[in-house]
Amino acid sequence: MSFEVLGLDPEIVRAVKASGYENPTPIQSQAIPVIMSGKDLIGCAQTGTGKTAGFTLPILHRLREGKSPSLRALVLVPTRELAAQVEESIKTYGRYLRLKTEVVFGGVGIRPQKDALRRGVDILIATPGRLLDHLRQKHLNFRSLEVLVLDEADRMLDMGFLPDIRTILGHLPKERQTLFFSATLSGEVKKLAGEILNNPHKIEVAPQGTPADGIRQVVYPVDSARKRELLIHLMDQEKMNQVLVFTRTKHRANDLAAHLEKKGKRVAALHGDKTQGARTEALDQFKRGKIQVLVATNLAARGLDVKGITHVVNFEMPEAPEDYVHRIGRTARAQGTGDAISLMAPTERGSLRDIEQLIGSRIPQVMVAGFESKETAGGRPKAKPSFSPTWKKENSWRQTDARKPAKRW
Repeated sequence: MSFEVLGLDPEIVRAVKASGYENPTPIQSQAIPVIMSGKDLIGCAQTGTGKTAGFTLPILHRLREGKSPSLRALVLVPTRELAAQVEESIKTYGRYLRLKTEVVFGGVGIRPQKDALRRGVDILIATPGRLLDHLRQKHLNFRSLEVLVLDEADRMLDMGFLPDIRTILGHLPKERQTLFFSATLSGEVKKLAGEILNNPHKIEVAPQGTPADGIRQVVYPVDSARKRELLIHLMDQEKMNQVLVFTRTKHRANDLAAHLEKKGKRVAALHGDKTQGARTEALDQFKRGKIQVLVATNLAARGLDVKGITHVVNFEMPEAPEDYVHRIGRTARAQGTGDAISLMAPTERGSLRDIEQLIGSRIPQVMVAGFESKETAGGRPKAKPSFSPTWKKENSWRQTDARKPAKRW
């Protein structure tokens, strides 16, 4: 199926092809026709499936003939990084359309955002807290709103945004199209969806908690005190080009980044205590290849879309098994390939069991010579990971990736 078959405006298709894409991903091929028909939609999709373009393309198609800027589409997202990503998607695929887009989030001055809103925008991307600030100061109204998107709804609820979302919903016209996207459908998420959606069409492109097929997973048992040493060893041995490393805490992210820098690695840290300017700079340098390693908390587990991430490393196992799927989904974007490495201390075995139960499969464990955990050094023999037949041509896809990284949404 091509984008032309979906009925998108030729100028939008031209922008998509100019970005290097020929055919829609599964969620795009299913979601775009539904959204273009005007129906409400609930989409459950794992990260890296092309979900963002799945709703930005039909919204651009719907709004393409607007004559003067009026707020017709609102996209609510949980984080600044995801807001910036959605804005980039809209501007990229709407480059040949005369539509104005603005993004508002906290951590930066409100005055420039206020001025942009008063000049008029067609599409607004916002985090809930900063949007409420603008509402209270009467910087915008929703009289012309046609489409509402809640992206990463489960994450917004996890972050405590439910009261803010309910307040915002109270200001919106009841006659609108609502698009609801979530990686998981917990009871609380389903309840919210039931309140705001009108006879929605449901799309689920993959079972909940399922990592993308292109991700090669492996666990390295190691004592906590030797994790930093093992990480550097693996980085040197595996020739990792672009590495995203996850820690549980901001302090650990700073500490690990400082240690890697001392060892000669080009590295930056990304977490909630960083200023917006510092976070933007770190992401920009990572995207441009100026730094090799980005050490982050779960702030980067969702919505971060960087082309060419070859490895995701769980320096510490995540507290929630669902976060594992979101973390490793930063690689192998849009049917690409990548490695997900987890460094597991003996005390983290429970976390691994929970993850394996969630994803429905065992993750191969490999002990690296010289780094055996004291708990297992004399017991479990070293073994090579027993990957599925998909990985038999491992070297071939590694070489292919090195020459030409897979396109990622």
